[in-house]
Amino acid sequence: MPILKPGTLEFVSHSAEQTVRLGQRLGELLRPGDVICLSGRLGAGKTAFARGIGQGWGAVEPVTSPTFVLMHEHTRHADDQRLYHVDGYRLSGAVDALSFGLDELLAGNNPVLIEWPERVADILPAERLWISFAIQEGDRRQITFETAGGDYETLLEAYRRRTFGG
Repeated sequence: MPILKPGTLEFVSHSAEQTVRLGQRLGELLRPGDVICLSGRLGAGKTAFARGIGQGWGAVEPVTSPTFVLMHEHTRHADDQRLYHVDGYRLSGAVDALSFGLDELLAGNNPVLIEWPERVADILPAERLWISFAIQEGDRRQITFETAGGDYETLLEAYRRRTFGG
C-alpha cells in the first residue's frame, strides 16, 4: 500500500470481494456533495467498488450497473440523502450528460458516483476524487486514488486510516 504523494493512494485488490469491501469503507465516509469518479476498462472493478460504496453508505437497494438506464438513484433509511450512480459509457459527451441533468446532480447536495467519467469530463467539477482501476493478473486490480481540490485529501486520509490503519 504505497502512498505516492499527497492526495494519492495506490494498492492492489486481490478479489472482487475485496474490491467490494474496499468500496464499503469509502461509502461509510461519503459526504453530501462528494463526486467520486470511477475510471477503468470493462471488467476492471468499477461496479464492484460502487456496490461496496452503496453498502457502506447504507443504500436500501443494492447498487448495480446503470449502463442501460444511465443513472440509478439510491436512498437510505438514515436520512433523506440520495446517492446517484451514473454510468457514462453510453454518453457521447457533455451534451448527452446535460440532457438528463448531470450538471444539476453535480451541483447538488448528494454524493454522486460516476463510472466512465472520461466521457463527461467537460462538465465534471474541478474538485473530486478520481479512482482508477487497472486489470492485473487473474482477479487482481490495481486501484489508484487521486484527489482534486476541495476537502478530498481529508476524505482520502480518513479512508486510508479506516482501510489500512495508522
